Amino acid sequence: MALIQEMERQGNWLFRYRGQIPVALFLMAIPVIYMHSGTPAPMWLLAIAASLSVLGALIRAYTIGTTPRGTSGRNTRQQVAESLNTSGIYSLVRHPLYLGNYLMWIGIVAYTGSLGFTALVTLLYWLYYERIMMAEEAFLTGKFGTAYREWSQEVPPFVPRIGPFRSPSVPFSLRSVFRREYSGWLATVTGFAYVDCLRVFASGQFTGVDSFTACWSYWRLPLGLALAITLLLRTLKRYTRVLNEEGRS
Repeated sequence: MALIQEMERQGNWLFRYRGQIPVALFLMAIPVIYMHSGTPAPMWLLAIAASLSVLGALIRAYTIGTTPRGTSGRNTRQQVAESLNTSGIYSLVRHPLYLGNYLMWIGIVAYTGSLGFTALVTLLYWLYYERIMMAEEAFLTGKFGTAYREWSQEVPPFVPRIGPFRSPSVPFSLRSVFRREYSGWLATVTGFAYVDCLRVFASGQFTGVDSFTACWSYWRLPLGLALAITLLLRTLKRYTRVLNEEGRS
């Protein structure tokens, strides 16, 4: 099997299990934080890390909110596309959802305070998603042929270009964002709380229940709010049609 075909095969397999990446990052963060002796995170670090994650969430929200049904913009289990989406954010970058994912995750990783860990995760992310992007682009090339090749020659895969911007084919839908993105928001808040709690435990300033109490007192409001929003949106999605919208997946 040619190397490119092997990488595409790996990409199709990795595509199905990309949702498990945060679990690996949580485990990898444990020795990193303990190696740094659990030193408290300065507020400027939290501000920078949170800004990265918020930027990633906004990129994902805009992408999903302007993606019509049946395009290559939002598939979860396998490569599916009835039409090629080249407008909106897809006129600037070919894989905006993966860019959003990276920024959301790297914000949490950066909050550990380790530049080495941040660089390592960046490298691993690229090696992982490079294969997924290759598999996705092979599928789209096979389905849309010249149209896809011409678009891909103008639009970069991961780092957005500076214009020209083409308006999306559908207006922004906040309902689509609410229907699709609540789990990612909860995971992001949980990730920051997790790193902060590891710092508390590793610092040695508290022991046993005191460590949990110190962590919980700071994060109970953000976590509680994120969980409440998640439960509300999940309930609306499963048991009502409030978040449904014609022409959206």
